[in-house]
Amino acid sequence: MSQLQDIFGRRFHYLRMSVTDVCNFKCGYCLPDGYRPNGKHSFLTLSEIEQLVGAFAQVGTQKIRITGGEPTLRKDFTDIIRAVAANEQVKTIATTTNGYRLEQHAQEWYEAGLRRINVSVDSLDPRMFYQITGENKFDSVMRGIDAALEAGFERVKINAVLLKDLNDKDLPRFLHWIKSTPIDLRFIELMQTGLGAEYFNAHHLAGADIQARLLAEGWQLDQSDVDDGPARNFSHADYQGRIGLIMPYSPNFCSTCNRLRVSATGKLHLCLFTEQGLDLRDLLQSPEQRPELVERLHAQLRLKKETHFLHQGFTGVTQHLASIGG
Repeated sequence: MSQLQDIFGRRFHYLRMSVTDVCNFKCGYCLPDGYRPNGKHSFLTLSEIEQLVGAFAQVGTQKIRITGGEPTLRKDFTDIIRAVAANEQVKTIATTTNGYRLEQHAQEWYEAGLRRINVSVDSLDPRMFYQITGENKFDSVMRGIDAALEAGFERVKINAVLLKDLNDKDLPRFLHWIKSTPIDLRFIELMQTGLGAEYFNAHHLAGADIQARLLAEGWQLDQSDVDDGPARNFSHADYQGRIGLIMPYSPNFCSTCNRLRVSATGKLHLCLFTEQGLDLRDLLQSPEQRPELVERLHAQLRLKKETHFLHQGFTGVTQHLASIGG
């Protein structure tokens, strides 16, 4: 069947596939009280993941990002990478991690087929890193990033959530880092979730303010790649690294949406916000179910909304970003 497309003409070739909602960090903007399971979940099995990847690949998915929670906490994480890599229609395999296990396993994951990696580093000040994440792991995470660069990943990105009165003073330090280090910095504007209204009001910093500063300092807006989605990427002749901005409150943010999400329990989410998700797990039990699964995906895309409605203060049902992989 044809590639997944919604009624607004947006085509979807990027899947963010969560494999667990468990996380061992306590980031203030996501899980300030640490991971607290809501009942006992049974996360997607390796076999179910293979069926899911096969169906999405059939309808044009070329990039899969393995997410969490913290996806590397799964004991079979390397096997999951191999399962995704075994599908020749998937051209790019990525993950997002807090870097907790990166130093020890970067080479292993690369050899399994992982090619792109995003590491969450919200501050280059170890004390601020601890304040935001609740974990004193700054040095080990930084060694993990070095290990990823040495392993040969084609793209290493650093994710940092912009937080007023916390890490907003870190921008010069981040810029100094990428002057001679070939990594992509990705600054993410804080988004309000169901459990985070107070935190959002205290620490939200508009991404447009950072963009204005970059442009004033000679950074140039790059041409977007097909899998960049809503990110705006900037480069500078004097820097080896690049900067990306994700600004969900900017005008027309959703017009370039190219990604779908499946939760660790097998629910399809058309947006990071707005809806409860549709269960796919009943159709992940055998290859013979593939036609029905593909038809369900196409049917659901016809229901996707034009925007996330964050501008109206609507945060949907997402209680925290770890629940469906951010």
